[in-house]
Amino acid sequence: MRSPDSGVHLDRTPLAPWAVKISAGRQRPEPPDGVRNDFQRDRDRLIHAKAFRRLMHKTQVFISPDGDHFRTRLTHTLEMMQIARTIARSLGLNEDLTEAISLGHDLGHTPFGHTGEEALTSALAAHGRAFRHNEHSLRVVDHLERQGDGLNLTFEVRDGIRNHTGEEYPATREGEIVRVADRIAYVNHDVDDALRAGIISSHDLPEAPISVLGEQMSARIDTLVRDMISNSEVNAKISLSEPVYGALMELRAWLFRRVYNRPGSRENQKAARVVTGLFYYYLEHPEERPASDPDPTTETVDFVAGMTDRYALATYQRLFLPRGEIFA
Repeated sequence: MRSPDSGVHLDRTPLAPWAVKISAGRQRPEPPDGVRNDFQRDRDRLIHAKAFRRLMHKTQVFISPDGDHFRTRLTHTLEMMQIARTIARSLGLNEDLTEAISLGHDLGHTPFGHTGEEALTSALAAHGRAFRHNEHSLRVVDHLERQGDGLNLTFEVRDGIRNHTGEEYPATREGEIVRVADRIAYVNHDVDDALRAGIISSHDLPEAPISVLGEQMSARIDTLVRDMISNSEVNAKISLSEPVYGALMELRAWLFRRVYNRPGSRENQKAARVVTGLFYYYLEHPEERPASDPDPTTETVDFVAGMTDRYALATYQRLFLPRGEIFA
């Protein structure tokens, strides 16, 4: 009988030759579990992490939405994970590794989504630094969880989390799947949420990418997933075909112009003010922030970035607006 770490799916289907079968290890060696392989253990640690639970109260796109069906960072993570697992299974890659990277990829996001990340980056500019959520996600799993001990994840999961976005690319094909699946998921569900919010209408969607991908969200995701599977099989590397990739990136660029960076959005302006105000307050009041690092700027970023939307709002109101409502 094969051991749990033998690189075989739970359904005992052998992995493809290019799949990651066994982990190269952890920063701190651990004995085998005996039941779960290393990537299953990472998955379970991530699911039980406090930072993972906080994702349910962190903005994906819309701040304080009037409705129960808008995505949060948590639902984005779950939707993306399922897309990534579908692709991994079809290509014979390691689903457990793919799932673990997916679950951890956004743990370092600030409150208030893109607006919060941009506000924190602007505040850090005076210190010669920038905030990158992928790097902070790795810091969360390496140092901030478990009272500073971190989760001691495998090298492959840590690499996938760190490189799911940015200039560097993952070392594994499973990590490459997550990198593309992340865009497939958020581009499509953010369009869906923008339609639900009434910010755009179906007639506003750019004709060229929609003609390639499909008019409905389900059709677009189906097109992208099938194209990625077939193109990756033909070219022996994780990739979309040029026409489909171009359509995805064109739709993504349109989203940034029309939805993410909406000019004059009062909610975005208020959210940026909250994140900036909290950063400077806690930078100047070290006695009020949890200890996490000898460097005061890093420690302040750890605290503010880890806040949920509602905690950040409540804290800002307590500190600065005792008689007012920030989102009246």
